[in-house]
Amino acid sequence: MSHKPADFDETFKVITINGSQVVTKAWGIEVPDVSFVQFNQIEGTNTNAVEVRRVLNGERTKKLYILLWRKSRERLENGLKAFKYQYDDLEIVDRYKRMALLDRIGGVKCSELGADDKCSNGINAVLFALYNGATAVIITGINPASGGHIYNQVNLARLHIQKDREILLRLMEQGYPVFTADPTVSESLGLPLWQGKASARRETQASANAEGLTSKGATHLTPSLR
Repeated sequence: MSHKPADFDETFKVITINGSQVVTKAWGIEVPDVSFVQFNQIEGTNTNAVEVRRVLNGERTKKLYILLWRKSRERLENGLKAFKYQYDDLEIVDRYKRMALLDRIGGVKCSELGADDKCSNGINAVLFALYNGATAVIITGINPASGGHIYNQVNLARLHIQKDREILLRLMEQGYPVFTADPTVSESLGLPLWQGKASARRETQASANAEGLTSKGATHLTPSLR
């Protein structure tokens, strides 16, 4: 379940994953700042891909990252046009960029050769936000212990559960300013619960002093929905 973070306002940057844009639209955010979309959602015929295209039909984002697309850019652009998904800027992220991001921020090397060795797109978005200097990354809808997706009722199983948990705990141990807006996730993983900007400033400043971390701008990360 996704919770709107305390003190959420126009100063936050919004990152959505696949169909999770439906959540931020309900909050009044018509156009996310960044969207991560998995390659299979563009042409896939499985339930999840069909549902993602359904909820994104006619929507728009500012910066669109397509993960692991291996075909031509022209085919990608035509695929996006087929369900009228618009963007200001489009970039393809390959396996090696994902691996480098995980290594750079999390200090974890992985081959991404199997599902058990990959983290979810939502965790990749967390890493992306940290890499770009977020003062706080507030996660909502990412629960390594859960199943299903907010934009359908079929309760599909989630992949990457163990890897997601491992990376989130590692980031927390390293003192990165990662929070959750979801109380159940805070309870199960021990991630600090986001309680507003004033509280976060105190926590992140203490962490930065201890770890020597520097950061630039606040980022809000919305649900991890593959």
